Amino acid sequence: MSRKRVIVVGVGGFIGSHLLERLLAAEVDGEPVYDVLGFDTSTSKIEGLLDHPRLKFTKTYVDASNVEEVIGPHLDGCYALFSLAAVCNPAEYVANPVFTIESNFIDSYKLVELCAKKKVWMLHTSTCEVYGRTIASYLDGNQYDDPELYEQREDQTPHLMGPTVNQRWCYAAAKALLERYIYATHTDRGLPFTIIRPYNWFGPRMDYIPGRDGEGTPRVMACFMKALLDKEPIQLVDGGTATRTVTYIDDSVDALMRMLERPEQAQNTFFNIGNRQSEVTMAELASTMVEIYAEITGDPEVRNHPIRHVTGEEFYGPGYEDCDKRVPTVARAEELLDWHPNNDLRQTLRKTMVYFHENYGAAKPA
Repeated sequence: MSRKRVIVVGVGGFIGSHLLERLLAAEVDGEPVYDVLGFDTSTSKIEGLLDHPRLKFTKTYVDASNVEEVIGPHLDGCYALFSLAAVCNPAEYVANPVFTIESNFIDSYKLVELCAKKKVWMLHTSTCEVYGRTIASYLDGNQYDDPELYEQREDQTPHLMGPTVNQRWCYAAAKALLERYIYATHTDRGLPFTIIRPYNWFGPRMDYIPGRDGEGTPRVMACFMKALLDKEPIQLVDGGTATRTVTYIDDSVDALMRMLERPEQAQNTFFNIGNRQSEVTMAELASTMVEIYAEITGDPEVRNHPIRHVTGEEFYGPGYEDCDKRVPTVARAEELLDWHPNNDLRQTLRKTMVYFHENYGAAKPA
């Protein structure tokens, strides 16, 4: 069996590192399935795989200025290309909106054109944030008792983003525009594509811990984890009423691998990939993480960990607005991919938090 060549742009990131492990481990009848060409600016999450004989890694930032030179020569005969690279951090959306838009649209659209030219299957990780706020959030009384007003369906649910002055939406708007560009390129030029909308994928190697291996403000999981590690108050934004559906990274990557294995079912459509059974408010997430961390450390005092309430503007700066509720329908992934998430909320949090505890330690660095 001849091996299939897969390109992964963003191979060194959280999703990319887990996908790389699975691609290199995949076998049929004892024979490896994939060769991987990986591109990224960082190697810290994939150090143990850099010498793998079926990985060819190039350390570079792929953008509109160099994509044809860097990626173009490798597209002939390529089975699929994963487009994973993105700026996906709410703090960046508010602090660096131009960079956010450039990274998530301008640096990506020429990659779409290249894949269309070579008819290479492009699997692009978009975001559930393209749906914006729910219809329910704009109605009197926030009518969340009716799923028709908040459930997010791939081809039916409108995208309701806040006003332009709320910079928080620049990420979602850039991702939504790239989705539309991919779909338009499919209809006009025959690009084979798959759009993946992740719903809060958690797991080992997610983000960074400020003061240890990065600076700034990471996403919510790492923010709460840093507070627990450093015995600082967890900062809960705007009362913590917003909800998310948390999905374990192994379950998520299982969906990606099933797409590769079922091209006829996976191509030229959109997939929500999330665990609708793991919906949680940010306030519940904070309290559950405190409880689990007390179990991990064996220290009952952790259960008294302080939680401080802050406004979105205080935490992120002016121009912040949150998605109120993210509940996907995943019927398409269930039907076409035979995919179902296997890890519930507590399993996902425990596995992720054990990784952070073991790799970052409970003591604040000197």
